[in-house]
Amino acid sequence: MLFQPRKLSIALCALFFTLSAQAGKLSIVIDDFGYRPVEENKVLQMPAAISVAVLPNAPHAREMATKAHQGGHEVLIHLPMAPLSKQPLEKDTLTPEMSSEEIARIIRDATGKVPFAVGLNNHMGSKMTSSLSGMQKVMQVLNQYNYYFLDSMTIGNSQSIPASQGTHVKVLKRRVFLDDSQNEASIREQFTRAVKLAQRDGYAIAIGHPHPTTVRVLQQMLPTLPGDITLVRPSQLLNEPLHQGPGLRPATPTKPLPPKFSAPGVCKVRKPLPPVPQRRAVDLVIEKVSESPLIKQLGSLF
Repeated sequence: MLFQPRKLSIALCALFFTLSAQAGKLSIVIDDFGYRPVEENKVLQMPAAISVAVLPNAPHAREMATKAHQGGHEVLIHLPMAPLSKQPLEKDTLTPEMSSEEIARIIRDATGKVPFAVGLNNHMGSKMTSSLSGMQKVMQVLNQYNYYFLDSMTIGNSQSIPASQGTHVKVLKRRVFLDDSQNEASIREQFTRAVKLAQRDGYAIAIGHPHPTTVRVLQQMLPTLPGDITLVRPSQLLNEPLHQGPGLRPATPTKPLPPKFSAPGVCKVRKPLPPVPQRRAVDLVIEKVSESPLIKQLGSLF
């Protein structure tokens, strides 16, 4: 039988799409950019799919946002929002009591200070993001921009999703904080947890910071990512189903069910079955793949 390149190409396409569909997507965002250029430059040497969130009023905000964009990294505005805890606030921190006009001014100023941004996420913000009226004002302003909102989930009852209703703003949610603890073993554990979530649920978003320990762990663990995990930018997840849960739930132990069927014994083959020719086996695989709707649609394009 003559070699048929069309059959081979169809089989390879099917294999590619099958593997792509099964791959988990992992997005990693490094917050607080603009204050520590030494460590931040190390982050920018990592794969371009690693994204960065820049504080608008940081001394190196424009410089690091520009360098990140030039290196192919996705840039977000890391906008300060009011926390529930009492602590010093950054300049232009959003609060629920602010007027829509004041929120619009702050976001407009942040846009000018962080060039090339395509999204926005909250810095702190447990008080602000848990306020429906406050977040509605934020979403109404963001609706005037082509930004997505990445909810850092600093509080469980964030109102970002209901607040975005009636706007065109797409919302993503953080699943894992890599470095709540600066202990290296803890950061490794959280990185592994993010990978497992991506494998289980199809994708996961992890947030870290440009601390020396975090940078070192990422440098060591990113090259060892499993083959079924693909690094992606947050914007590549905008059409994925939103995960409502906070993270990986522990499995509930279940008792094994008793077998419903017991084999009567070992079947002995009296006469060996004839071997299937290798060429016939390949043809059967190609035939089954060719009959799938996806491959038929692909074939009509070529």
